[in-house]
Amino acid sequence: MSAKGLPEGASGPIHTFGRGISKFIVRPAFRVRVHGRERVPSSGPVVFIANHSSMVEPQLLFGMLSRRTAFLVKEELFRGFVGWFFPKLGQIPVKRGAVDRKPLMMAVKVLEDGGAVGIFPEGTRGLGDAENFERGAAFLVRAGNATVVPVATRGTYRPAGAKRRWRPRVDIMVGEPFTPAIGKGRTGLEEGTERLRIALADLVKALDEWRLEHGLQDTRQD
Repeated sequence: MSAKGLPEGASGPIHTFGRGISKFIVRPAFRVRVHGRERVPSSGPVVFIANHSSMVEPQLLFGMLSRRTAFLVKEELFRGFVGWFFPKLGQIPVKRGAVDRKPLMMAVKVLEDGGAVGIFPEGTRGLGDAENFERGAAFLVRAGNATVVPVATRGTYRPAGAKRRWRPRVDIMVGEPFTPAIGKGRTGLEEGTERLRIALADLVKALDEWRLEHGLQDTRQD
């Protein structure tokens, strides 16, 4: 029997333990400020869409978000002990660059049960500017009749060759929830994907502007 709000086979206590690791072990390595945490709906199906520029965002968001969240994670990480641990945490393996409905349907089931799902629609790490989106997020929103909550993170990106920084400043901004009507068929999915992309891109831009106003000149690295 699955834990409430998590995929089949997940463990509530292990999920809580994992979130504790994120809060009390991972977070202290950064100076994290979360803006708008109160905007996260306390109940009902939610899809968190987040930008992605390093391996740090999934770890931070897993603990910083105020709800149990099943994240879609690249399948390559599900190996060895982690291959056992991640499913117990409630994480869902997904093949990058491949059409695989199984993880999406697992996520839809979470949403149908009133849970929350986290996804990085850019599909891979980059500058985190939300310039390109894959269609999985829009599919989940449509199939799960879910509310969308965009989440922008800045401060985690470290260019190749750059020196490791001591406790870098990281800002996480939670955007306003919205429930888009995503039309039927491929066209509806593509239009919905663009709506989600614009919402996250606008939030990333707003966070960049906030950081600039507060003296963080390099919006990705400070």
